[in-house]
Amino acid sequence: MSYVEVPGANVPIRMWADPSTVEDGAMRQLHNVATLPWIKGLAVMPDVHYGKGATVGSVIAMQGAVCPAAVGVDIGCGMSAVRTSLTANDLPGDLSRLRSKIEQAIPVGRGMHDDMVDPGRLHGFPTAGWDDFWSRFDGVADAVRFRRDRAAKQMGSLGSGNHFIEFCLDESGTVWLMLHSGSRNIGKELAEHHIGEARKLPHNQGLVDRDLAVFVADTPQMAAYRNDLFWAQEYAKYNRAIMMALFQDVVRKEFKKARVTFDQVISCHHNYVAEERYDGMDLLVTRKGAIRAGSGDFGIIPGSMGTGSYIVKGLGNAASFNSASHGAGRKMSRSAAKRRFTTRDLEDQTRGVECRKDSGVVDEIPGAYKPIEKVIDQQRDLVQVVAKLKQVVCVKG
Repeated sequence: MSYVEVPGANVPIRMWADPSTVEDGAMRQLHNVATLPWIKGLAVMPDVHYGKGATVGSVIAMQGAVCPAAVGVDIGCGMSAVRTSLTANDLPGDLSRLRSKIEQAIPVGRGMHDDMVDPGRLHGFPTAGWDDFWSRFDGVADAVRFRRDRAAKQMGSLGSGNHFIEFCLDESGTVWLMLHSGSRNIGKELAEHHIGEARKLPHNQGLVDRDLAVFVADTPQMAAYRNDLFWAQEYAKYNRAIMMALFQDVVRKEFKKARVTFDQVISCHHNYVAEERYDGMDLLVTRKGAIRAGSGDFGIIPGSMGTGSYIVKGLGNAASFNSASHGAGRKMSRSAAKRRFTTRDLEDQTRGVECRKDSGVVDEIPGAYKPIEKVIDQQRDLVQVVAKLKQVVCVKG
């Protein structure tokens, strides 16, 4: 489908979703965003749903302003995936050992490494810029600087919620490795600090929703946020790179006889800010639950822990600010999913996948998410499908 245009106060709301299917809370959030004085455009992806602070699946283009709540608290959250030389024929009948080895190598949930991972010992890890990145930690907000040790030990760890590590097969039987994570606790604390700072500023006092408080250009508050935002986005990228290197090491050891090789890793943020130019204007484009889908850009759009995922290539649709969805998108809240589904439902919906099937992950059950095939179909003018993946192992925090 192409987009549907819904009238908004200062800009139209371009929707790659049927407006009648979007919950009232999310539509209110979108209409509130469209009232911001600095806004130049608003695009809505087919995985849209209500989110804390701002709508998940929204792309907000502003001039001279950025809204920290519209980025979200997991700054830089995103996906990485890589195709391997393995095929389905290389896999053992029981994948529980592989899942266990992944969980031993990569801390999940609130876990962290005992010591900071040394990237120099990781096969093929891009260490250029690593020391400079950590030297810039001294320049982040005073409020979180005491978290340095924790941030260092959480680098290369998964987290919980909808974050995952997966061992997948594409339709030809080729094995892919895929994972989803962000900037861990340090990103969350930086985001919460700056959201609080933005709410205090005089120019935000008359907004229809205090969650939409912004920083404006050429102010010390904007400079401080941009510094911390871009550092946290880099943290998230390094976090995924380390996890992927650890994941690859596990696979090399478990499939020694196959002498596994890996293609170039695909990586993309889906909660972030980028400086981009549209219609002759330099804009700050915030993607919360959306990936960049410029012409030729590779991206990853996951479904849920029992369905599958897509590797895509962007078509460069300027109407969406070169964006696409970040996943299937939830169709019910975590609490609603826990009320509605049981562990038996989880077992049924994840049959054939080596994964957790306990009450701790019922809120991540496939039935709590929109059908990924429909979400992909709604954005055929935004992305081209390159590969369809189905997980056989899924690690959750």
